[in-house]
Amino acid sequence: MEERLMLVYRGVITADNSIPLLMLLEKEMEDSEFGFLGRKRVFLFVLESLQNVSKHTHDSWVSPMSLVIYSKHEGGYTVVTGNVIDSSGISTLKSKLDEINKLDSKEIREVYKLILNTSEFNSKGGAGLGLIEMARTTGSKLDYDFVNTDADTTYFVLTKSVDSKGIGIPQEDERISYKGENFRKLEKLMSENNVYLIWSGHISPEVAREVLTFTETKLSEEDIEAKVRRRVFSILVEILENVAKYGPDRKEEEKFGMPVAIIRFDDGLFLLSTGNLVLNNGIDDLRQKLDTVNEHNNTELKDLFIKSLIQQDISTDSTGDMGLIDVARKSGEMLEYQFEYVNEDYSYFTLTVKVANYI
Repeated sequence: MEERLMLVYRGVITADNSIPLLMLLEKEMEDSEFGFLGRKRVFLFVLESLQNVSKHTHDSWVSPMSLVIYSKHEGGYTVVTGNVIDSSGISTLKSKLDEINKLDSKEIREVYKLILNTSEFNSKGGAGLGLIEMARTTGSKLDYDFVNTDADTTYFVLTKSVDSKGIGIPQEDERISYKGENFRKLEKLMSENNVYLIWSGHISPEVAREVLTFTETKLSEEDIEAKVRRRVFSILVEILENVAKYGPDRKEEEKFGMPVAIIRFDDGLFLLSTGNLVLNNGIDDLRQKLDTVNEHNNTELKDLFIKSLIQQDISTDSTGDMGLIDVARKSGEMLEYQFEYVNEDYSYFTLTVKVANYI
């Protein structure tokens, strides 16, 4: 919250998972002050950034260290990508970036057209066209940093902050903070905790759908067995739906605690976590439901689920404790939860569900 991070993804960037990563930001911006043109500019910048990481990452063994970050600040967004590159290429890359940053908007457009009309391309994008496209899209310079990793490789961080019109905000603006080492530390922190994805923002049904799409794509790329993928997916559907359905409005979240969804994979276990504000007067009832579910084994949970299903009242959209029962039954593990007091109205509720990567 202090860094105003909204999305962080650590892992391989592919053509398939780039789409839900893009759509997550698109869905978030739909409810912001961004107009169509601003959304389009940011969308194109992010698209080019993801393609840049995908093409230029040093090698397959370090590609899981790539990072994509979206953060929200007053009046706009910041987009950050990080990836490992060969240290031998730093001088050339820095020269291209510095040359681009010396150009004004008109000059950038002219250089862009000139490159399009030449044959200076290679399999990695040649002639710095991608970088020029990013600068052209947002109309200002590109902020970057290089962080040493070892003798042969360097962590390259590229960032851009934009206002509500999609126009770049200078790095010196007090609304944003930028330092490559901070992003490298974040990448290490995610690695140590086996985190794939963090979403920290309002979870609307549309945002939840894109988180699900990303997860399904990621599971497919990791060659996870179909039965396990279905279990992970159906559990994530339920816990994200609960956050979207029962959380307070966006203004309350921004004041007292934004929702969070975290996906981890550790030692053969998927760990799906959500966090959100809940009203204090509903905690006792929720705690009782969770404890009741945790007291039953899988066979008992099946009977409990059928009983809860029979007792459903079609005049209300409430499903009682049926959702929690189903989550625990598909997980095969106890539900881990915690309530942290925020103020006289709210507490922050965290829920973690474990799913074994085997049947």
